[in-house]
Amino acid sequence: MPPGGSDAYGDEPLPTPVTRAGQEGLAALLARPDKALIALDFDGTLAPIVADPEQARAHPGALPALAALAPKVAAVAVITGRPAAVAVRNGGFAGAPGLERLVVLGHYGAERWDARSGKVTAPDPHPGVHAVRAELPVLLEGTGTWVEDKGRAVAVHTRRAPDPQAAFEALRVPLTALATRHGLIVEPGRMVLELRPPGIDKGVALTGFAREIGAGSVLYGGDDLGDLPAYAAVDSLRADGTPGLLVCSGSDEVTELRKRADLVVNGPEGVVRLLAALANRTD
Repeated sequence: MPPGGSDAYGDEPLPTPVTRAGQEGLAALLARPDKALIALDFDGTLAPIVADPEQARAHPGALPALAALAPKVAAVAVITGRPAAVAVRNGGFAGAPGLERLVVLGHYGAERWDARSGKVTAPDPHPGVHAVRAELPVLLEGTGTWVEDKGRAVAVHTRRAPDPQAAFEALRVPLTALATRHGLIVEPGRMVLELRPPGIDKGVALTGFAREIGAGSVLYGGDDLGDLPAYAAVDSLRADGTPGLLVCSGSDEVTELRKRADLVVNGPEGVVRLLAALANRTD
């Protein structure tokens, strides 16, 4: 096993979920790993949050831990707001041994990359994205913010502003008005406001993929507000009889997920340790 993989953590103990539903979800995963779906966010979950999203890279242990676990489960999916190709590049997923069946659902599921083909499939971009892209420079002038162009969405980051939280709050109303005018919605996150098409979220992506593979259990790990729809999707799957485990990659910036999670781990490092422990406990 390469350095940083599951062997690097030895016999890492599996943490115990704090909820009954989470305990049942973990038990179902361990009993039938071949029916389990492991679905994970990228930024803040597999990769540490950084000031410049272009510099975000997966935790050094993420790839080997995923590669150790993936052959033992039904599927591993990365569900991210980033373009699928960017997540693949920043995660180092292309051609990685053990991840031949990995699927990356980018732009909240609007794009899909399959390791088997190495190709991204996606519908045409929403015209409103082009329109807001053209108007943002004037609206954001002097705010100290930075715009990330995701192709099918644009994200306004306030982390570099003199007062990131104040800039975030001040921009919510005007950005929402701009998005609404062009048929888009605003998705708030950790010091970021993303303008993107409606009707697409991580919950829709997760539910669709879980049904596609006939998942017998689902683990979802995330860290931000954009992961709440995926949490809700796991709750719905549980109600329909599919056990699930909600994992929060711990964040002091976003408390909503911590309150909803069955299990809170210490950021991407904790996620890697959890994946390694699962790889060591499944056959």
